[in-house]
Amino acid sequence: MRDKPSVDVKSKMKAAGTSRQIIPKSIRKGMNVDAVVYGNSKILKQMENDALYQLTNVACLPGIVAPVIAAPDIHWGYGLPMGAVGAFDDKDGVISCGCTGFDINCGIHMIRTNLTRKQVEPKIKQLIDTLFQNIPCGVGAKGKLRLTLDQLDDVLRTGANWAVENGYAVKADVEHMEEEGCMTGADPAKVSDMAKKRALPQLGTLGAGNHFLEVQSVDEIFDAKTAKAFGITKKDQVIIMLHCGSRGFGHQVASDYLRVHEKAAKKYGIELPDPQLVCAPVNSKEGQDYYKAMKCAVNYAFANRTIMTAWIRESFEQVFDKKWKSMEMDTIYDVCHNICKLEEHEVNGKKKKLYVHRKGATRALPAGHPLVPKSYRKVGQPVLIAGSMGTASYVLVGTEKGKESFFSTCHGAGRVMSRHKALKLFRGEQVKADLMKKQNIYVRATHGKVIAEEAPGVYKNVDEVIESVHSAGISKKVARLVPLGVAKG
Repeated sequence: MRDKPSVDVKSKMKAAGTSRQIIPKSIRKGMNVDAVVYGNSKILKQMENDALYQLTNVACLPGIVAPVIAAPDIHWGYGLPMGAVGAFDDKDGVISCGCTGFDINCGIHMIRTNLTRKQVEPKIKQLIDTLFQNIPCGVGAKGKLRLTLDQLDDVLRTGANWAVENGYAVKADVEHMEEEGCMTGADPAKVSDMAKKRALPQLGTLGAGNHFLEVQSVDEIFDAKTAKAFGITKKDQVIIMLHCGSRGFGHQVASDYLRVHEKAAKKYGIELPDPQLVCAPVNSKEGQDYYKAMKCAVNYAFANRTIMTAWIRESFEQVFDKKWKSMEMDTIYDVCHNICKLEEHEVNGKKKKLYVHRKGATRALPAGHPLVPKSYRKVGQPVLIAGSMGTASYVLVGTEKGKESFFSTCHGAGRVMSRHKALKLFRGEQVKADLMKKQNIYVRATHGKVIAEEAPGVYKNVDEVIESVHSAGISKKVARLVPLGVAKG
């Protein structure tokens, strides 16, 4: 059960620009900084007071740097809500496994094609069935790879580079990934034997829950110049969106370090406004051990998505009897959601290094930023936002104004009800039938329960979520995509 918040946060927010609200630090004792909430009037009405109160908890932690950020897809989560960003001083701050999340580097890998909706739609059932067969998915799904512990350690250290070296990807894939597909400094020695045991059979698997593989078509292009730079050139062009993370491995890393950080918080006398916000000083052994272990999970997720990219390409080759290169199945980009990174940001007019925790939030860098791939640097970083099956997804681009949110934006539509409630309201087979009958979207999943838990009605209106960040200016619309077929765990 959630503790009832002691403050009605929603009633105390103050408008501060278009689709932007401030939660003043004066609303409760212990807040060190303000929080900023992004959302238009429709989205604000749907925001949970519980989730907003969680933001104020994070604002109480030592070394927090203003402001704590809530994206419009915010909803209640473990410690830090989903759809939130917390940045901490690199000397006086803390690092928190709860603020990163359990599904470390849950993210999106997007692949373009030169195929059109007209070519793909007649074969969509065959295509989704082939993808479903070639890519293991579902709770506890085991992959086709059989790694030794030494090989796994190589994956944890090198991420997507391991996939390139072993023939699952090409160099251009890695060049178009956040962190170029690998966070340096990962140390497998900081990962438990149990975590590695869970990692060994799951590399190259989709998983379950909100993870999916979706074949989409371009519905609308808002910024033709930027879209062209990303390889999105026309309406009805077919795009593939892969959404997954570090599987049971990342969950185990998080679980292991929750216990470590619980002891660390007591050891270092850190006063916690919420016991789920266990943490350690950034430069403590407990803090840096977690950071090195978390990087292992980040790299595992990068490799996981990149390996599945090979099987996506193979599936398209089987169905369309063409080589993937002739279908121009190139990686557009790969973004992270649940992650902590040491980054440089401008704070009070000065450059400062911060440990930025993005939980259910996406990095969104502007044109000219040195971390944007060279091929995109003139326009900015691709920002990939998933909707839900039956609703649109989006490609955005980072902006200079995004510096006010630590160059962060939303990551999806954001839930409006729990999985438990969704199962009471929806029946998987009925949702599947409605999607096919009303929208001609073919869905394949391991179980009807998975479809019910992720029914379109479970989520906020993704168009309103995107309009919120677009109007606030922290990221801008490039293209809107709609689903043709979906494979889920």
